[in-house]
Amino acid sequence: MQKTFKIVDEDGIHARPATALVNAATKFKTTEAYAESNGKKVTLKSILGVLSLGLEMGDTLVLITEGEEEVAALDQLQEVMIKEGLGELHE
Repeated sequence: MQKTFKIVDEDGIHARPATALVNAATKFKTTEAYAESNGKKVTLKSILGVLSLGLEMGDTLVLITEGEEEVAALDQLQEVMIKEGLGELHE
């Protein structure tokens, strides 16, 4: 499953929000979670991986989940993106 977000935080995704995304992803042991942007795909279970995307305001980010709890994991990640003011759903 996947959902696409447009980054709306003027600071982009830096250490604090990256940590929130990683914490949400690591709760789901039976599910892999990835972030993809500008042709680069990284695991969402690594803060350095997320930060290496260099996400800035206006960038597009695709969150991808695969596994037993992919629906719940994607819902949790979406909640973090919106609650933290990082991004909005982009259709």
